[in-house]
Amino acid sequence: MSHLEPNMSIQQPKFELRDEDALSLDLIEAQYALKDSQDKKNAKSVLILVSGIELAGKGEAVKQLREWLDPRYLRVKADAPRLLTTYQTFWQSYTRFIPAEGQIVVMFGNWYSDLLSTAMHVSKPLDETLFDAYIEQMRSFEHDLQHNNVHVVKVWFDLSWKSLQKRLDQIDASEQHWHKLHGLDWRNKKQYDTLQELSQRFTDDWFVIDGEDEALRDQCFAQYILQTLQELPDHQTKVTEKWQQAQIPTALLEPSKQSLDKDDYKEELNKLTKKVADALRYDERKVIVAFEGMDAAGKGGAIKRIVKKLDPREYEIHSIGAPERYELRRPYLWRFWTRLNDGGKITIFDRTWYGRVLVERVEGFASVVEWQRAYDEINRFEQNLVDSQTVIVKIWLAISKDEQAVRFKEREQTPHKRFKITEEDWRNRDKWDDYLEAAADMFERTSTDYAPWHVIATDDKNTARIEVLKAILKQLKADE
Repeated sequence: MSHLEPNMSIQQPKFELRDEDALSLDLIEAQYALKDSQDKKNAKSVLILVSGIELAGKGEAVKQLREWLDPRYLRVKADAPRLLTTYQTFWQSYTRFIPAEGQIVVMFGNWYSDLLSTAMHVSKPLDETLFDAYIEQMRSFEHDLQHNNVHVVKVWFDLSWKSLQKRLDQIDASEQHWHKLHGLDWRNKKQYDTLQELSQRFTDDWFVIDGEDEALRDQCFAQYILQTLQELPDHQTKVTEKWQQAQIPTALLEPSKQSLDKDDYKEELNKLTKKVADALRYDERKVIVAFEGMDAAGKGGAIKRIVKKLDPREYEIHSIGAPERYELRRPYLWRFWTRLNDGGKITIFDRTWYGRVLVERVEGFASVVEWQRAYDEINRFEQNLVDSQTVIVKIWLAISKDEQAVRFKEREQTPHKRFKITEEDWRNRDKWDDYLEAAADMFERTSTDYAPWHVIATDDKNTARIEVLKAILKQLKADE
């Protein structure tokens, strides 16, 4: 019986050639076990990244896997590589295809394909330092996916130079366009060697398949996926370190009571709304304004003033509530990744990804492991955005508990504001101190040089609106 072994010096799984019907049955059983796990406590998904040398059999192996599995429940995303740019994160065009719980997705073309294409670009290749920085970012992203129940499998299909040239001689003329993938001429030995050298910088955690023998290649790929499905790791459920609660800032405990003169407010508002509109409109970077804060702290009123002198076509507002069921089946950042995919220049969030460490923490919707891990995940998410020419303005609006009660009662008594108040809002007041503690931890762990928090603590609505506009100008460096 033949042995299937990739030509790698690192330890790799070894498989023996199997009866295809038996292999297909095992694959389908494992596929359905994964599918049936959705919405359960131990639910997982699998993301398979496929890359490698052209004509090494990637497409054929994926096609054969689909035939051995139930093809209805195996999604394949196949794209030609694209060049990475400084204006978009490496993951941004792929996040819609991150699998939900119970799903398997093959990315036949992925962020590594894009990195290689960019690194091999003739006119402006990447230097080694930047190449390695991308690898580190990609692995961190995959690490976060793993923690959010998306098991990432990476498979590289290899092929010798001699075999590649032989296959190029034999392919049909209609397939000649494959020669140029990664921007390469696959007849160019120097480019082939460079690509192989680059792949060695990141494939140490990949399963590498020798593409010389078609039957062995396809079974090796399928059996590795089967092994993966049968041995998916359990979720981490236990906290390993003692939590150190941050001190609650004085501003949150004692918001300012001072009010702004009405005439001064109108004059300042008129000046600042125009200045903010110009700053947002003409800044070359994308801008995200993210609002969090206590209920009735004035987020909606502040947003109205931000967009007052902008054209509606210039911005997008996302009002974030409880996640939908289909969103709960994916990594919690997924619903924010996908809201950024339209490439809009100005995006405003009324509630944000910080829900994980605020309401989900306080209400117990996220486990202790999940919300404690989220600070680093959020920081990496924001760092990726900032590195991609995006400014993130994070604003926390704080009011006193007494002022919140006054505003709640006002909403109940005002016809066009009654929709803003619910029994849930009143109930949340019982956990006021818990929310303050959660906010304190959030400030300490996520206020960074590249995305600082602007805490605006005042019981005066007009003062808060003016301070919000000033915070935006300050971070855009347009306050001179």
